[in-house]
Amino acid sequence: MHTFLLYLAVVILLIVLSGNLWLFLGARMIVRLQDVDAASLSDGPMPKVTVIVAARNEQCHIEEALQSLLNQDYDELQILVVNDRSTDRTGEILDSVAEKNPQLKVIHLTELPAGWLGKNYALYCAAQQATGDWLLFTDADVVMAPSTVRRALAYARANEIDHLSVFPEVKMPTWFLKAFVIAFAVYFNLFIQPWKAKDPKSKAYVGIGAFNLVRAEVYRAVGTHRVIAMRLDDDIKLGKIVKHNGYRQEMLNGTEFIYVPWYSSVGELIDGTMKHFAGLDYSVLAVMAATTAILVLNVWPFVAVFVTAGSTWLMYIAVVLALLWQSWATAGQLKISRDHIFASVLGVLLYVYILWRAMLLALINNGISWRGTRYPLAELKANKV
Repeated sequence: MHTFLLYLAVVILLIVLSGNLWLFLGARMIVRLQDVDAASLSDGPMPKVTVIVAARNEQCHIEEALQSLLNQDYDELQILVVNDRSTDRTGEILDSVAEKNPQLKVIHLTELPAGWLGKNYALYCAAQQATGDWLLFTDADVVMAPSTVRRALAYARANEIDHLSVFPEVKMPTWFLKAFVIAFAVYFNLFIQPWKAKDPKSKAYVGIGAFNLVRAEVYRAVGTHRVIAMRLDDDIKLGKIVKHNGYRQEMLNGTEFIYVPWYSSVGELIDGTMKHFAGLDYSVLAVMAATTAILVLNVWPFVAVFVTAGSTWLMYIAVVLALLWQSWATAGQLKISRDHIFASVLGVLLYVYILWRAMLLALINNGISWRGTRYPLAELKANKV
């Protein structure tokens, strides 16, 4: 057993160190939005941008988010906000803001057609009324600095990008939730490899719900949201259909300019991440394989330092230090205080729990309840992208 644990430690260390090197090199390839010179847009006519927001029961955040859009230092801006069957004061707030700001148009939806997720249908409806050369899909709780749109568009035009995603700062109120964000970001980066999306030879793709900027003609050419009508992971799948149709895309780091108040409690987080089963294409085997790998690579080493000795113990100490460095580097990228890395293993365990809970509930209920609407599992699985 001692020999097996030693060999296992060596294998885990090599895998973790390889992952760390991959993350380090990848992070250096991601451009920061704060380094983009927006002055290039001053020459010649500016293209029109239509910002599209889908809102369902967002009364707590929608007004601040809309105000940040209205404060953009970009004149050619159309803002379309869809009230997706809200049962709170969202619709009332939207109408009140629209009365004072003619550039903002509110679309009220009261019914959801068969074969559509609520958010995806809302985005699709707004896109049909958009008049912009570019479409910016963003969430109803996202707050942007005034120069965000100008900077992103300047970069996209200068680099001939058809689809530009920008990841935001994620604001969480508690120590534990911030630790979860770090763990989630590590897995997102290792699985998606977003820095490779800009390589036309790579199959890697990316999409961020907080900021998906795409040429209107490209959006229509790839089939619009109709292609991803039943995808819970609509943001990243939009990136997939754009990339796999031969268009250019890239992701930037926008933590200095965009933030999103993700979840306010662990309960909210667990309920709000039910869609993560979709990210693994509703595959039980994929969930089992992914969570087993996560536990072996990211949790077992922290246990092993208490149950091993000698050279084996030293190897696991090295693994733990490598894992802490992984979290430390990711925390810096996300603008999260690095003292949260010491709870990273708890964030990992919570992520494993979320994946299993999402899978089991989907199988038991033969469907997924998302933002107040139940969707049959068979229909969700059928929309393969």
